[in-house]
Amino acid sequence: MAGLSCGIVGLPNVGKSTLFNALTANEASASNYPFCTIDPNIGIVEVKDKRLDVLDKICNGKKIVHATMEFVDIAGLVKGASKGEGLGNKFLANIRETDAIVHVVRCFDDENVVHVDGAIDPIRDIEVITLELILADMQMVENSIVKVEKQVRGDKDLILTLETLKKVQSHLNENKVVKVLELSDAERESINHYQFLTDKKVLYAANVSDEDVPDMDNEYVRSVREYAEQEGNSVIAICAKLEEEIIRCSSEERHELLESFGFEESGLDRLIHTSFDMLDLMTFLTTGEIESRAWTIQKGTKAPDAAGKIHTDIQKGFIRVEVIKYDDVVKYNGRNGAKDAGKMRIEGKDYIIQDGDVVLFLHN
Repeated sequence: MAGLSCGIVGLPNVGKSTLFNALTANEASASNYPFCTIDPNIGIVEVKDKRLDVLDKICNGKKIVHATMEFVDIAGLVKGASKGEGLGNKFLANIRETDAIVHVVRCFDDENVVHVDGAIDPIRDIEVITLELILADMQMVENSIVKVEKQVRGDKDLILTLETLKKVQSHLNENKVVKVLELSDAERESINHYQFLTDKKVLYAANVSDEDVPDMDNEYVRSVREYAEQEGNSVIAICAKLEEEIIRCSSEERHELLESFGFEESGLDRLIHTSFDMLDLMTFLTTGEIESRAWTIQKGTKAPDAAGKIHTDIQKGFIRVEVIKYDDVVKYNGRNGAKDAGKMRIEGKDYIIQDGDVVLFLHN
């Protein structure tokens, strides 16, 4: 089961389904037509962690289990989606359920692949989708205000919610995304459950042609970087076509191909790790003869909540946690060696788990 999910969005013919196919090695219907992906395709993707390979060798383990993320390939979007044009309503409902957005932007010229608006302009493409998300949020906030105005008569606790919704409404009316609206912690908490589309973090995947490899740079990519910087969002340049080729290679051929371009890891691995980081996720590790495994948690998670990721019974009966840093497990050739060297710490309920902690939870 994936910890959190990213929705992959973009206008038709930007390379979105090609990227999704490469990510998940599934065959979503990639085609030179709008709406070829009608229902969202969902893929669970491993977040590769080389530390697990090392732990597995030390422990002589039987299995490695990487952390995972869910990617949802969402139907291509056109102008008017918020009014139900094309598959707009379906698109917007699907994206509302994801935790973040990977927005694939076309940054290549190819006369054989038509563009839905006739010419290549990544910033216009970004603005088309952003406007549709703003319009959908406006519609939702209007409906919510009407509903809360009725409820507030019998529940004064909703006054802050109503005031905050009105604040969001006037912000959206200026064509601004919710993500950049300054709200107090109490205000944010009062509207937390509304899942505004424009409040989600966005990672722009600038899709370049194979001619731009290995530099992964061109004037289109530079304009996307500049735009994203102003928004406080991230950009990763990727060649979806190349990634699809890489995924078909054996692991040995893959390594040789990446090396020939001077890449340390594939664009997909960079995309997955950047998405993982964007969602403020990290992993703690468990290791033994049965398996070495990475467990996904939010940064800042306390030990009992982390234990709950393994099993709710461990969380309920939590007593303490034995913690060893990954580097110490490697240096002293295992948990026991690190323990003998005095590198193990006993921590209680208030301990905040750190990335790469190798742990053993003790419980009733």
